[in-house]
Amino acid sequence: MFRIMDHDAPSRVHARGAQSGALSSRFDAQQRSTDGDWRDHVATLDGPPVKLRTTVTEEHARSILSFNTSPDIGFDRSVNAYRGCEHGCIYCFARPTHAYHDLSPGLDFETQLFAKPDAARLLRQALARPGYVPQPIAMGTNTDPYQPIEHDWRLSRALLQVCLEANHPVTVTTKSDRILADLDLLRHLADRQLVAVSISVTTLDPRLATLLEPRAPTPMRRLTALEQLRAAGVPVHCAISPIIPAITDDGLEAIIARIAEIGIISVGYIPVRLPHEVAPLFREWLAVHFPDRAAKVMNIVRSMRGGRDNDPAFFTRMRPQGVWAELLQARFRTACRRAGLQPERFVLDCARFAIPADWPEAPAQRQLL
Repeated sequence: MFRIMDHDAPSRVHARGAQSGALSSRFDAQQRSTDGDWRDHVATLDGPPVKLRTTVTEEHARSILSFNTSPDIGFDRSVNAYRGCEHGCIYCFARPTHAYHDLSPGLDFETQLFAKPDAARLLRQALARPGYVPQPIAMGTNTDPYQPIEHDWRLSRALLQVCLEANHPVTVTTKSDRILADLDLLRHLADRQLVAVSISVTTLDPRLATLLEPRAPTPMRRLTALEQLRAAGVPVHCAISPIIPAITDDGLEAIIARIAEIGIISVGYIPVRLPHEVAPLFREWLAVHFPDRAAKVMNIVRSMRGGRDNDPAFFTRMRPQGVWAELLQARFRTACRRAGLQPERFVLDCARFAIPADWPEAPAQRQLL
């Protein structure tokens, strides 16, 4: 499915998560290899190679709202204004989506990004269709809606504006404090019980975070975002996700204690998942950054996933089995009890939904619910 040739063995790639740019063979894409000419020796003759640059290509999609029937996730529709993610989280389960475009789930996923400038217009069209029944729209389910390019494109803000105009409920998942730039919209949505936000905190160690998530905001900035959202009255959840055995799991209790200190009462966790091309990319990352414990990490992962790198089955993919998984669950529950945290479910209001009469896509006099 995905392999690195011996002559392409990875060395550390500065400021990126993936350590290679090999293509997937799932869709018969052409493979890449170095050509062996004089350019391979530029680093030796003239210093380090040119840094990888992030590029953004406009994608003019026909639709923006995606529906799913998965029985083990809490939403049935989602919107993603971007493909690829510059945060470069090595564990990102969305990496394999780049293979559909004959691009690498590795470095291409982090550097060759796509933006959908028509996202807000397409969402208005979707919401205005006859017979549309509102349920919360999930933002950030595939790639982070507040990754660095959002600063210039502002597509996530435009989508929130559409939801506010139509009184449509929305959830946002991110690991960026850039979401605070839209605090004005989030406050209005929260006042109408239309929004909930989840921010991922995988570790409190800034050095480890730069290896795992090289271009994501630091853990401290994410904690600050959690605190400011809570203070603004926005329902907010901390996701300790993913937990990586023998890499980040030792910080579980410290994260729970820290978020309790800043008033966050909703918290959850998911052990690392390694679907499709993520598994070999993750193995590469371990070989570069943690060669001393790479085998241990993967042995624990497989012990939770029925002897495989990944378990794709519904329900068990989110709830691994085995002694290590049971121990992790016990630690999580104990830490929450000590911190005084209780499980909390945010209920959003679908009854306010109505298509504004001034929308170009809106049929005359049309309102729902």
